[in-house]
Amino acid sequence: MTDKINLNADLGESLGAWRMGDDASLLRIVQSASLACGFHAGDPVTMRRTVRAALDAGVSIGAHPSYPDLLGFGRRSMRCSAEEVEALVLYQIGALDGFAKAEGARVTHVKPHGALSNDSSRDLALAETIARAIEAYDRNLILLAPACSRLAEAGAAAGLRVAIEIFADRTYEDDGALTPRSEPGAALHDAAACRAHVAAMLDAKGLVARGGKILPTPIHSICVHGDGPGAVEIADTLKNFLKEQYVLAPIPTLFA
Repeated sequence: MTDKINLNADLGESLGAWRMGDDASLLRIVQSASLACGFHAGDPVTMRRTVRAALDAGVSIGAHPSYPDLLGFGRRSMRCSAEEVEALVLYQIGALDGFAKAEGARVTHVKPHGALSNDSSRDLALAETIARAIEAYDRNLILLAPACSRLAEAGAAAGLRVAIEIFADRTYEDDGALTPRSEPGAALHDAAACRAHVAAMLDAKGLVARGGKILPTPIHSICVHGDGPGAVEIADTLKNFLKEQYVLAPIPTLFA
């Protein structure tokens, strides 16, 4: 039996007159999309349009909640209380799910964005707060969490279904953390390099750090950042590579 795997992208990150990425092209390639909910990018019109476009393409929809950091694209850490974090995650899931419901659909997964994801990958208390917010909204939602993270651990402990994600276009450190964007080589922009990076991790059945260290982990989903240069070429290259060995499937069907 051929294993299932998911290819996803972070989309809906345009804001007003400012356009980010080629969502239309990516939606023809990926099986799932995590959509910005207005706190790091996105706006009500963009959210609604992207929900409609994803549904038209047969792509499953996830909420991509962030710290309230429009100026920093959600990539700056913020000191928030547990009450604040729980509320801001609930707010963003509910906003996107409202647009999905208006189109006769539902949000099916949640994937924290940027600094919120990075911080919760290391901080168990923050990870537990995010998991608690997801469970409070709908315990049937799937948590899309980074491999080898506290967030994945907290989601499983809360009884959520957890899909483990690796990044095709980002490198890793020996502790499983993403290489900081401030460092050279943290992001991969060449499609062939991304393919080789993903192939190495799938073959190793784990994260492969820059120094060669392997951290064993399940791998359910592979992400391409929709805002990155060459995102469409990278996603297309990966899709052609993955379908040789796997059944490409939306995140909800990974658990069917």
